[in-house]
Amino acid sequence: MVPSGSDRVNRCAGTPGGYNGRRVSRSRNKPLKAFLRNLRGIAIFSALTANTLFWFTPLFLLAIVKLLLPVPAVRRGLTRVLMAIGENWVAVNQRILAGSGAMRWRADGIDTLRPDGWYLVVANHQTWVDILVLQSVLNRRIPFLKFFIKQELVWFPVLGVAWWALDMPFMKRHSPSYLAKHPDKKGKDLEATRKACEKFRQTPTSVINFVEGTRFSEAKRVARQSPFRYLLKPRAGGIAVALGSMGELFDHVLDVTIVYPDGVPRFWGMCCGDRVVPVVDVVVRDIDPALCRGDYEGDREFRRTVHAWLGDLWREKDARIEALRPDSRSGVPVT
Repeated sequence: MVPSGSDRVNRCAGTPGGYNGRRVSRSRNKPLKAFLRNLRGIAIFSALTANTLFWFTPLFLLAIVKLLLPVPAVRRGLTRVLMAIGENWVAVNQRILAGSGAMRWRADGIDTLRPDGWYLVVANHQTWVDILVLQSVLNRRIPFLKFFIKQELVWFPVLGVAWWALDMPFMKRHSPSYLAKHPDKKGKDLEATRKACEKFRQTPTSVINFVEGTRFSEAKRVARQSPFRYLLKPRAGGIAVALGSMGELFDHVLDVTIVYPDGVPRFWGMCCGDRVVPVVDVVVRDIDPALCRGDYEGDREFRRTVHAWLGDLWREKDARIEALRPDSRSGVPVT
């Protein structure tokens, strides 16, 4: 039946079920959808916060005990318990994110990893979510992830003790201006860091380094004139410290590449329900002993060697990101 003229006028005027009515209904639903989205975000964030507080309490108490009992055997036992607490914290975070549908990852190259090995983990960095992804993929497959912390931060209230208890490697580095005034201190900071890392000979350890120094963005790539399409120029200083102080302890370098086929996520967006399905590619690489025996600050030729090695690594990673960008992926999905 052909609608009469009056029917067409009524529909255009916004009668119930008319075109305008549907538009009004959809516009009225937007605030409700935004409210429910934020409510979900608050719920997920609250669950992650509660989990952190739950595990941090025994961790901090055991850290105090470890601090007050300087008996090597006791401290080693407490360190194992503290590492287990850290792994449990990561595992529950993973359950929260997977159970809520916030994160589902796929990974290749993780089958040969060992929880009793020593690894230097090198990864590209795009978002704060990278840390959650790395923890989820690598938890209990390698030792609990650690990162180098400046020596001064050991005095940071509460967290300094926690970092120390978790055996985070502390590094002491002198500035160029300080070395100019005290040339006799040259190389002493690396020597002190190497000595502080001796304890890791008894404990399997994984240390992570984001060698770009900051999160990737296209604006930063252009501003810094990066020669790579999907990466910033790598900064060799941090990884040189890791190799110089602990290189002989590491079994392998884990070259980790993270790609987000649906776009780089934000942490709050993930909590609110944005779908995060990262693709994680892990390549296990041997370490050239020559990279562990030089003076990065004082030896120009050694510095060139480190830069050349890292540049080759980054060129391969850039090509791998290009290959991983399509949506269809194989790999091991989270369960």
